[in-house]
Amino acid sequence: MDFTHIFCLTVLFGTSSSSLPNFVLLFADDLGFGDLGSYGHPSSLTPNLDRLAAAGLRFTDFYSTCPVCSPSRASLLTGRYQTRSGIYPGVLYPDSIGGLPLNETTVAEVLKPLGYATAAVGKWHLGIGAKGMFLPTKQGFDQYLGIPYAHDMGPCQNLTCFPPDVKCLGTCDVKTVTVPLMYNEDIKQQPVNFLDLERAYSDFANNFIMTSAKKNQPFFLYYPSQHTHYPQYAGPGAAGKSLRGPFGDALLELDNTIGSLLATLEKTGVINNTLVFFTSDNGPSLMRMSRGGNAGPLRCGKGTTYEGGMRVPAIAFWPGVIKPGVTHEIASTLDILPTFASLAGAKLPQAVIDGVNITELLLSKRETMMFYPVDPSEEYSIFALRLGRYKAHFYTQGSLHSSTTPDKECSVCASLKFHDPPLLFDLEADPSEHYPLSLEDRPDLQVLLQRIKKVKEQFEASMVFGESQMSKGKDPDLAPCCNPQCSPKPDCCHC
Repeated sequence: MDFTHIFCLTVLFGTSSSSLPNFVLLFADDLGFGDLGSYGHPSSLTPNLDRLAAAGLRFTDFYSTCPVCSPSRASLLTGRYQTRSGIYPGVLYPDSIGGLPLNETTVAEVLKPLGYATAAVGKWHLGIGAKGMFLPTKQGFDQYLGIPYAHDMGPCQNLTCFPPDVKCLGTCDVKTVTVPLMYNEDIKQQPVNFLDLERAYSDFANNFIMTSAKKNQPFFLYYPSQHTHYPQYAGPGAAGKSLRGPFGDALLELDNTIGSLLATLEKTGVINNTLVFFTSDNGPSLMRMSRGGNAGPLRCGKGTTYEGGMRVPAIAFWPGVIKPGVTHEIASTLDILPTFASLAGAKLPQAVIDGVNITELLLSKRETMMFYPVDPSEEYSIFALRLGRYKAHFYTQGSLHSSTTPDKECSVCASLKFHDPPLLFDLEADPSEHYPLSLEDRPDLQVLLQRIKKVKEQFEASMVFGESQMSKGKDPDLAPCCNPQCSPKPDCCHC
């Protein structure tokens, strides 16, 4: 095998709160499989992420559960497919009534009973709700600083709409509140100052680490960055300093923050007792062309269930514990919760967990991955299934997010297609999914296909769709406003 397993640390560290491992979970936004230097991009400037990749375990076959934001974040934090928690179809908006149900258990809620300090900084995008009922502080996090949804979900203000090359949601929506910066459940700034945003995030995260280390308290820091989602922005420390233009500047600013966090972990003496895990929520927004990211050799991007939409970069870094290397085993954002729980000795939630504990990849490796579209339904179920090196597409469909590529199957014009028999690809030989295997030329594949169909049937029998949170609709009164009694809205929502 060309990979190493992550050691089960309950043996190494025991069970006292002072020796429990710390966790730093870094989650990029719309960062593609081919966007990092360590994954082959020739001009990305990411020295700190390159350091993590060189000194940690780099994944080549790591998956998100959905090719758009909100569903993928729900799965990351709960270890459950988004269909179970109801975070579908599409994404949540500033005035959405629904959000991540409070009966779902997040990674933070799994760790808190063991005495962990927990904090989230950055893009939440799992709902706000009435009286902030879905915010991070209601989902197991002691502290939160960030924008509660995507930063393009606002009117033209600050860097959110800069003519002529940047448009927010296609046009400037003057009927939407300006983008707020929230601290816990309160609006700290509206509209947010994007030029200073990353510094605020970095200061908040570093202070959280230093405070926890001083108290000798184990901690979980969740940093879902706004970078590198379109439209990109960057403060003075990164603007104009990369070779890739605005996208590269945003990526460099994210990398600078990661470097600052690593320096703080070292300075406080806890880096050798901290697992740092980096990945992305979904593939690149190819509709934005060079401003949307890069999927490398993979087909299509954001919005599709092709590899480019859901296979993402991932790095696990833990000095002295994780041996540097590369793993070609399948893993997923679903696996974060059960893995962190195992390393901390925490109890798993009393719910169906789709994630796999990968603390010992040699013994507990993931063999399958299910691919749901942006708008899943019980009628169609999964669009694709990966089993080992093979992937079967039962349905394919393009997406607006991937419409600019020459590949017509990526475009929004590529309508829903049912494949019987399913399109079958060998992802080790053909990661670009260009050459479907011929069942006529390979009779042995019939046995594989029957096994795939059996796995699909077993999974579908275990899936119970939760109530769609998006179908609950919207209420303009729920959009965050720092002057809730002011008039006329949304123009008066400034502070």
